[in-house]
Amino acid sequence: MNKIITLGLSCLFASTLAVAAPVDCEAQAVSKDGKPLAGAAKAASIKKCERENKGASCEARAIDKNGKPLAGAAKNAFIKKCEAGN
Repeated sequence: MNKIITLGLSCLFASTLAVAAPVDCEAQAVSKDGKPLAGAAKAASIKKCERENKGASCEARAIDKNGKPLAGAAKNAFIKKCEAGN
């Protein structure tokens, strides 16, 4: 019974990590007074947002086959490979 509960919780945790990352950078491209940006300012804002959130999604996916977070050199290698592939 404990194995079934553990398996269910680990599946729930893994699915949460897979869904938690999306960020709509275009929706966040607004000025200080709340108006949507346009042109070069919009492009720069979107590019900055994507660059900042790229590492976050790789960090969230850095888990081993048992669902535990990676640490140390394994984590660094995974994140480096993930960011190069994106």
